[in-house]
Amino acid sequence: MAVYTETLSKSRQGGRVHRMVTQWLFLVVALVMVLVVFGGYVRLTRSGLSIVEWKVVTGTLPPLSQEAWEAEFAKYQATPEYQKVNRGMTLDEYRRIYYIEYFHRLIARIAGLLVVIPLAIFLVRGAIPWRRAGPYLAIPVLFGVQGFLGWYMVSSGLEDNPAVSHFRLTIHLLTALAILGWTLWLALSQVYGGPGTTPQRNLVWGTRAVLAVLVLQIAYGGLVAGLKAGWISNTWPRMFGAWIPQGLLSTLEPWWWNLLENAATVHFVHRWFAFVVALAVVALAVAVYRSRTPLEPSVRRAALALVLLVGIQIGLGIGVVWFSVPLWLALVHQATALLLFMDTLFLTHRLYALSG
Repeated sequence: MAVYTETLSKSRQGGRVHRMVTQWLFLVVALVMVLVVFGGYVRLTRSGLSIVEWKVVTGTLPPLSQEAWEAEFAKYQATPEYQKVNRGMTLDEYRRIYYIEYFHRLIARIAGLLVVIPLAIFLVRGAIPWRRAGPYLAIPVLFGVQGFLGWYMVSSGLEDNPAVSHFRLTIHLLTALAILGWTLWLALSQVYGGPGTTPQRNLVWGTRAVLAVLVLQIAYGGLVAGLKAGWISNTWPRMFGAWIPQGLLSTLEPWWWNLLENAATVHFVHRWFAFVVALAVVALAVAVYRSRTPLEPSVRRAALALVLLVGIQIGLGIGVVWFSVPLWLALVHQATALLLFMDTLFLTHRLYALSG
């Protein structure tokens, strides 16, 4: 009886530890989502260049005196954004954009601590065995890389041009997506365990295809944001009065450079590639529902949710164009992209597990 009681106690303790690790992973997923959406808010309010230095530790506190605020404002006044965009801005107006960027960085610091401290505790107490720690240790490493990329992005707007490099912004976004995807995958593995026995390799390839076109579309969204191409046309479905505007591939040389640097071309590709994503999503959903192999109800629900989300996302994208990028609508559009990515990753995980 004593042995049975001890075994049961260990089992319950192991279950609690397992749940704590799972909850921690989902917390990190939520924090990354908040950071991405808040980052969009920072960008749309032109607040990202308000803090001109990267002080990881000493930058934790904002200026605490009038003299400190004036010194910080003087640094901003020396930047091209103040001189070319915000000349004449008052100190009170500067405080507003400063605090937006400050809270963005503060949330990132808090997120970093909520990654590192629980992970260290889990490793020390053996909740995560060292022999299996590699995938979990990758999370703080990716956070560190993301922090560096964030400053690398901001620094590009502090030199001559009062705007960050759209390439650096897109890399920063895709790194956040990598953190989100990696952490979510680990969390799902905690919840659902190892692979099953039902072959679903054809559906796995379908989810991978959807994931590929979706990530490409999100990357183009980053380019649109960095080039401020969302404001270039507020009509849909036509652009500049035409279905296919002139000069999309001939404005810059070589022609393919237009796909990355020409704001009109980037906008055009982003608005129409959305329908490629939609076709891929619908094809995957049809394949899931027509599968002769019994599937988990969660898989079918996720496939249906994917179709609904892509429809909502296209509607939001059209609204963003029509109403000239209103702040709240643009942020909802960005958040929905994350939900689409997460739902696709969930489908990939579950079908990949079933194909083991």
